Amino acid sequence: MVFAFSQDLPVDDDTYRRVVEAMGTEPFDGLILHLCMRKDSGGLRYIDVWESEEQCNAAYAQRIRPAVERVLGGRRPATEPEAAPLEVVDLRGKVVGARIVGEAAPTRQPPYPDPG
Repeated sequence: MVFAFSQDLPVDDDTYRRVVEAMGTEPFDGLILHLCMRKDSGGLRYIDVWESEEQCNAAYAQRIRPAVERVLGGRRPATEPEAAPLEVVDLRGKVVGARIVGEAAPTRQPPYPDPG
């Protein structure tokens, strides 16, 4: 069963990128999608979609939390930022095996007519 959630992070782009680099380039077993975006109020928000909760938990234990510890060291928050579970109704589209880093892509209009 697909497992998905969003989480807000009280970090800037530079800190996020250092954590990503510390995790290494090996793909995560079971990760379908990771989307990270800036919040207007500051910090970042990401959405993860995994093949299973077990694969997500294993990735956090083996690579994600250790990478966060290496980057943040003693500056890590006392508690993990709250993750909001997402109920997936539909998941489709082409996920490309590439990572795009840098400036955000320009906003594009949806390819369907506006109902308004």
